Formats: sequence, structure tokens, C-alpha cells
Amino acid sequence: MYAIQPETPGAAPRTAPVPAQRSAAPADGGFAVVDVETTGLGRTDRVISAGVYRLDEDGDVVDHWYTLVNPERDPGPVWIHGLTDDVLAGAPTFPQIADEFAERLRGRVMVAHNALFDWNMISREFSRAGLHAPVEQRLCTMVLARDLRLPLPNGKLSSLAAYFGVHQRQAHNALDDARVLAEAFRPSLALARSGGVPLPLQSCLAVTDLGDDAPASPSRASWTGASYRQAKKRPPCPYPNPGRWEDGKPLVQGMRVAFTGDTATDRELLEDRAVEAGLHIATSVSRLTSLLVTNEPDSWSGKARRAREVGTPVVGEDAFLQLLREVAPHPGA
Repeated sequence: MYAIQPETPGAAPRTAPVPAQRSAAPADGGFAVVDVETTGLGRTDRVISAGVYRLDEDGDVVDHWYTLVNPERDPGPVWIHGLTDDVLAGAPTFPQIADEFAERLRGRVMVAHNALFDWNMISREFSRAGLHAPVEQRLCTMVLARDLRLPLPNGKLSSLAAYFGVHQRQAHNALDDARVLAEAFRPSLALARSGGVPLPLQSCLAVTDLGDDAPASPSRASWTGASYRQAKKRPPCPYPNPGRWEDGKPLVQGMRVAFTGDTATDRELLEDRAVEAGLHIATSVSRLTSLLVTNEPDSWSGKARRAREVGTPVVGEDAFLQLLREVAPHPGA
């Protein structure tokens, strides 16, 4: 049985091939499985609810905790998380719950699905309150599933849950998402340990770049459709396309880079950095696209599907930020 609660039994884990070894050791305090719902995806967006399941070193539940958080601004995509202005009006602000939240995290590895996003959001909230989130290491279950080579159709939490027979009762509810992830993490942890697969731990550095102050009530018109912002008009790239990026080599000025899916770093900031480095921002994917940046390479977004069809190279957000540090000059420059 892999389910935390008796009414949601899980399936026995299936044998997974063992990927290359990595050396990483978790903290001794166990794990804090976290999910936060937010007003959006950018640097100025706010946490509006948080759920935490504390687990011991074997993945067994110690306790759980949930809170709403008043962002003191527009709640964003209500149709996703269901948290309206009225629901959040009487909730505590983040500084009022920061001590309790910190106690839930302290001394534990923070586990989340797309953990870079959750960490950045949480760290920024602590920074706004003049505090430091007491987390030294994080673990992304999307990366762990990849390292275990689980045959998932995509990187969604629902797919990971279905693989282990975990019933998802209320998607985009922070407490239920944390419960689902905790139930899926325990058999994942067991598989990693039995197969000698190192946990993909990452060091957590405090985020202090909070962006510009967000307006008290941003236009709700900006929250329609699949994107949460209007596309920024940019001057044409001065360099011709040198071709596709190759693994192990640097990016080259003029390369056409496309983005899809959620990113922990504000999308506009990612694009600004790419343009400053001499790259071209592609709004679609074709055979001429040099690189697709996504945290969900197996998703069914139009760009991800097209990248698989035409063989466009794909990297995650963390890898792309590393590549941006050293972009090679265009050969014709």
C-alpha cells in the first residue's frame, strides 16, 4: 500500500531502469511536500494558499497543514484555483503565517512538482516579509520521475498520481495537491532507494529579485486565454539564424528560441535576457527553431508537440539559464 490514507490505495511500484548515478544526500529532517496556489506566474505575483505535508525520512506522514493567504491584490485566475476576492478577504497575509510556514519547512528537503516555481514563489514571499525561507534543499518530482524513467505521458501531477494509483480529489487545491504529491512521492522514494537512483536534490538560494511593485488590482483582461500577458513587441534580431543548438555546445547569437509552459522566472524576464544575449524569440516552433525551453517537454502544448515532430532540441528552464551565461558570438559578427 502506497497511499497515505486508507481510502486511496496505491498500486505497487513497477520496476524502472536505473539512470546514471548522481551524488546527493538529503538533510536528516525528512521532507516537506509543498504546493502553493498563486495569483500568477511572475515575479510580482503572490501566494494565495499553501499546503504542506511533513514526511519522515521514509516518506511516512508526520502531519499536514493548510492556509489561505490574502494577497492584498487581485487573486488572478479564479477559474483555475477557485479562490475569489471574497474567499481571501478574511485570510491572513503572508507575514502573519510566515512563522508557521517556516516551522513546517525548517530542516527538511522541500518536495514539489516543478519545485523551482514553488521555491521561487515561497522565497519571494519570505523576502517581502523581511525573512528567509529556512530551506536548504529542494527536490522536484518531475525530475525524479524522469530519473526513474517512469513511463508517464506527460509531466503533469495527475499523470504521476495515476501511475501510482493515487486519487486526485480537487486539482489546484493546495492541500489536496500536496496530499496527492506526498502519496506519489513515497513510492517514488522507495523506487529510488531500491534501484540506487540518487535523489535529484538542488540547493536553494534565497530569491531577492521581486520585480517592480505590482498594481493593487491588475486588469482582469490580462488574465484571459492561455497566456497571462500580452506579447511584448521586440526589434528584429540583428543576427541570421546559425541553426539548431547542439547538446554540449553553447548557444550562438541569432539562434531562434521558443518558450512554452509555466516558468519559475517571469517569462518576460527570460525573453529579455535572451534578447540581450543576441537571441531571437520565436513565437512558434518550426524546423528553423534552434531550441525550445520548457519545464514540461512531454506536454501536449502545440509548441512541445511540434518540437517532437520536427526534432527541435528541448531544454528545461534551469539549463537554459545556465546556457545564457555564455552565448557565443555569431560567426559572421
